[in-house]
Amino acid sequence: MPRITRRERLRYWFDGTMSRGTPALIGWLAVVLVLMILAFGLVTWAAVPRTGGLAGHGFLGLLWMTFIRITDPGAIGGDDTANLPFIAVMLVATLGGIFVFSALVGVISSGLDNKLTELRKGRSRVIERGHTILLGWSEQVFVMLEELIAANESERRAVVAILADRDKVEMEDEIRERIADTRSTRVICRTGNLLNPHDLDIANPDDARSIIVVPSGEEGGDNQVIKTLLAIANRPGRRGRSCNIVAAVGDPLSVRPTQLAGGRQANIIDTTDIASRLVVQTALQSGLSAVYTDLFDFGGDEIYLTEQPGLVGTPYGHALAAFATSSLLGLRTAEGRTVLNPPMDTEIRRGDQLIVIAEDDSTIKLGPRPPAPQEELIVPPRPRPSEPRMVLVMGWNTGATKVLEQLDSYLPPDSGIHVAARSPRVRADIDAVEPRLKNAKVAFAEADITDRAFLERVNLAMYHHVIVLTYDHLKLQNADSQTLVTLLHLRDISERRQEKYSIVSEMRDDRNRELGQITQTDDFIVSGKLISLLMTQVSENPHLHEIFTHLLDPAGSEIYLKPIEDYVRPGGAHRLLHGPGIRPPPRTHRHRLPPPRPVVRPDHGIVLNPDKRERVRFSPGDRLIVLAED
Repeated sequence: MPRITRRERLRYWFDGTMSRGTPALIGWLAVVLVLMILAFGLVTWAAVPRTGGLAGHGFLGLLWMTFIRITDPGAIGGDDTANLPFIAVMLVATLGGIFVFSALVGVISSGLDNKLTELRKGRSRVIERGHTILLGWSEQVFVMLEELIAANESERRAVVAILADRDKVEMEDEIRERIADTRSTRVICRTGNLLNPHDLDIANPDDARSIIVVPSGEEGGDNQVIKTLLAIANRPGRRGRSCNIVAAVGDPLSVRPTQLAGGRQANIIDTTDIASRLVVQTALQSGLSAVYTDLFDFGGDEIYLTEQPGLVGTPYGHALAAFATSSLLGLRTAEGRTVLNPPMDTEIRRGDQLIVIAEDDSTIKLGPRPPAPQEELIVPPRPRPSEPRMVLVMGWNTGATKVLEQLDSYLPPDSGIHVAARSPRVRADIDAVEPRLKNAKVAFAEADITDRAFLERVNLAMYHHVIVLTYDHLKLQNADSQTLVTLLHLRDISERRQEKYSIVSEMRDDRNRELGQITQTDDFIVSGKLISLLMTQVSENPHLHEIFTHLLDPAGSEIYLKPIEDYVRPGGAHRLLHGPGIRPPPRTHRHRLPPPRPVVRPDHGIVLNPDKRERVRFSPGDRLIVLAED
């Protein structure tokens, strides 16, 4: 190895100082400036005759005069004309000063640019406490932000921090473009890698109230969620602290490992399972998606848990009529068990929480017991015969087998499910799920669901319900475009043949749902949006995860839209004692005496959680929104 010279050592040391950035450059220019002042001061002291204006000046005085002329080129003049050697020396010093200060201005300008670039990257640490963190970036961020803003309206100073591997300014620009007013919520964007512990620290997760891992919708997204949860759980500052963590996975096999990665504080949502349940329930009951959207978002009525000491010892059946502006759904017992629609003789105990639908938690108040209903207007219970039903499923995706299982759990015996799709895995998926079906037989036809000739050959009149699923092996916009084309053909055929059957479609992009309204489809399920709404609700209250899971489970009590004729005689004015809500028939005007206060869904005429003190005049075709096992 060659011997290291002193020059190389000096060069190595100099390079090390220069690598420290702008402060080091400014320091070196300051050293050069001091050396220039000393050098030119010594030259003036030793070689320039002290005559004229220089007479009587000592060494320090000459240093001061040199400093003035180096830092200010305009200082040459006046008495300097009396001494040409001094003028020559100062001229050279001034030129050197111009060079040094020009370099200094350039260094400072470059340093400011670098600092602004660093600030633009959003690398400063969030110092908030009790804030909500969104980890990741996708279209679902805007849905979640809108809901969090609505949820925080009553708070004076709420903060939502977003950490994603994107440019900070770009994120802020997109948020300003999509969300005009954040009201009392301040949105903070930061740039970082979710799997890097140092970058994760930027969002200050140790002091956060809740953390939402935003679904990316990309291939391998479940693995990313697992790694992110591991990065959160293994932080030294997190241990022993309480924080509500919400994440979603698309593969049912990923639910268990994701739960293990997130720990007991994590609520893991199986998007495939939830989406399939929503599709099936909405397909069998038109308008149900509007009910769930209202429950999932913060814009109207939501589900709350409340303790009411005044109802301790009261049977659950009597408590149903205890609230005027809220609707009772069930109980969360003191032991932590959730029971929806329990037996009417269940006694409310101390520590039990009531599960209610209300516009806000401040409106959950006990009211005077309403008068007994008019017995002559009540219709006695009458069984409805269950007849086999036929369902047509068009399209295929990962959750399609779940859709078949859910349909089988709701359909009467001897029903049929026909599948039309073109996907490489359809046949294998049907063969795998068919042995588990008890009530329905499945028939499959490989076909292009956008082909008009194929649709013309299908006897659509034999089906009670048509479900159009979006393909997940295609890109998002291509998949939704195929769905829209299929819907246009189906509606045209239905009108031309004058046939009536319900059509429910699944969309991946909410903007495409708006385009699809021209198809007059009964319902659209935008699974990504509904999952985002659900995740936001759970982030505010972790107990809602279990409640919504029970609501969507066919094994328990679910939400149904029942004909009003099954309960009361239409035409009279009634008080709705404990039903969650009302839905009028399509294109039918329903009079209310007087009009109720709750939020109304004009798109489907949904009146969720009406005021029980007000009288409502029902019309034939109205339907009650009820919670029942069947």
